[in-house]
Amino acid sequence: MVTNNLILRDMKRTIGIIVFCVLFSVIGFKAYSQMSVSYYSSSFSKIGLGYNFNDRLWSELRLYSYTSLLDITPEIVVCYNIVKKENHNVYLGFGANINYYTGFVLPVGVQFTPIEKFDRFTLHIEFQPTLDFMQGDIIMQSSWGIRYRF
Repeated sequence: MVTNNLILRDMKRTIGIIVFCVLFSVIGFKAYSQMSVSYYSSSFSKIGLGYNFNDRLWSELRLYSYTSLLDITPEIVVCYNIVKKENHNVYLGFGANINYYTGFVLPVGVQFTPIEKFDRFTLHIEFQPTLDFMQGDIIMQSSWGIRYRF
């Protein structure tokens, strides 16, 4: 039983590293002004690297920052701005994570620009239910944070 858990853990880690490398390769190939970096502050703090496909559709690779090196948990989401205004966006998304948590995520959030002259800098508030397959739990996450678009 312990051997199976170790094999499953190694397999999840390997898949996570592969997903991480592929995403950075694809994103880096097309990167110019649509890239962003973000930080999510909560008990499940995360850092993210995002890519905007257009004004409404964007994706983000997030890494949970509270875990140990062995438990690094990547999360990828694709979000759609359902409300797009000059100073704020309301978005809904879908994604998945693997390793410490393994399952689906459904982020819902608001991004707003607090200073009109610095429109590359936004604040965000997000609610994200996570269905963890390994534990069979639904985890309700909420966070606030900052994002900077290059």
